[in-house]
Amino acid sequence: MTPIVEVRDLHFSYGNHDAVRGVSLTIEAGQVYALLGTNGAGKTTTLELIQGFRRPREGAVRVLGVDPAAEPRTIRARTGAMLQEAGFFPELSVRSTLALWADLSSRRDRVDDVLERVGLTHKRDTKVQSLSGGERRRLDLAATIWGGPDLIVLDEPTTGLDPASRQTLWTLVRQLRDGGTTVLLTTHQLEEAESLADRVAIMHHGVIAVAGTLDEVLASQPARVSFDIEPSVGLSWLAPVLPGVAVDQDVVRRPHGSRLEVRVSGPEPVRDLRWVLDAADRAGVVLERLRANPASLEEVFHQVRLSAPAPSPAPTAREVSA
Repeated sequence: MTPIVEVRDLHFSYGNHDAVRGVSLTIEAGQVYALLGTNGAGKTTTLELIQGFRRPREGAVRVLGVDPAAEPRTIRARTGAMLQEAGFFPELSVRSTLALWADLSSRRDRVDDVLERVGLTHKRDTKVQSLSGGERRRLDLAATIWGGPDLIVLDEPTTGLDPASRQTLWTLVRQLRDGGTTVLLTTHQLEEAESLADRVAIMHHGVIAVAGTLDEVLASQPARVSFDIEPSVGLSWLAPVLPGVAVDQDVVRRPHGSRLEVRVSGPEPVRDLRWVLDAADRAGVVLERLRANPASLEEVFHQVRLSAPAPSPAPTAREVSA
């Protein structure tokens, strides 16, 4: 099947500044794809290129099989975009707002059906200005999914929402994905990307620094075993350290007194955990708050943010279609 979005070796510059430097990515049908980026990474420019608002200096963009800059009408007819602020008329009712949107769209749908899908039937006669933040975002989503587009772009969809409203919108996004809609998501909330995305790409200094399935991206950083011990115990009982394993420590205050928090990071978490348990058993050391966790998306993002800019895009920075 033809990918919904296919970007190959994309370059774009603002004067002498190379904002996008060799980006490649592929988004298949029915995926939620999270495009993340550090400040100034080139994520917004990449989105604009994908949506056809700019033309690349080099490289190619295909969305739904066509060049979005050359065939904008085709793209607009089959995509929806949810911006950070929709700009609806505050004095209109929810139903009138969506009816107005229907008049402006080339796609066809039923107002009441779409309101039901996003859980706004009970607010159909309420003015937009009286909606809560979560309800406004659901109205934004209603306009975005009007007529069943093949691809929707969600730009920071849950910024400023309370936890309950955020969970509601996440559920709606999952339902869209399960119904076959492809979702391109941008967000600064890494928990959101971790919860929703099938594939993730993190941009840094104009290139994709890491990309793949969520598991593949998380595997780019070592898993961690952590525990607390009495500060007086020290770490001599844990020697010698396994090859490829890093051990660091901090004195932390707990409700029952100061403890030494120990973190063991390595490529094989099961082996590392067994090593810690065997060493503690031999030495008679009591391990408190013992836990083993894979790397989080926040840790991966933080590592990317701290990395130096690459002089040129490396092959490992480009995503190959799964």
